[in-house]
Amino acid sequence: MTTKKTRKSAKIQKEAPLQTAKRVDRHVGIMIRQRRKELGLTQQGLAAQLDISYQQIQKYESGTNRVSAGRLYILAEILGVDLSYFFRELLESGARPARAEPASGSPELVARDFQAIKEPMVRAALFGLIKALRENGRR
Repeated sequence: MTTKKTRKSAKIQKEAPLQTAKRVDRHVGIMIRQRRKELGLTQQGLAAQLDISYQQIQKYESGTNRVSAGRLYILAEILGVDLSYFFRELLESGARPARAEPASGSPELVARDFQAIKEPMVRAALFGLIKALRENGRR
């Protein structure tokens, strides 16, 4: 039986990577705005160089929209900085990106979950089921 506390903990763990991503998006946007202003560029001027609207620059700078890897690369060139410029303060603060979770049903996830089963009889039964399903699939 799952307790209320356990369900709440699971929910918090699932939300953490999303919150981390949003925080990083906001930070990257702040760094874009900071560098743009250092260079005396307007949002319209930067947008023109990227062939996008100034509203899109506003969304990048506020962290509302994520900057794709390719667009961030181009921004770094236009703004005259390394890609690491956008993440430097995050890395210096000790923040680490969330570890990617294997896709549901992926071999990595199945293997990890199988290894987590401590009861030998349950593991043996599950292994037998997997073997039977594999052999049935060959027919």
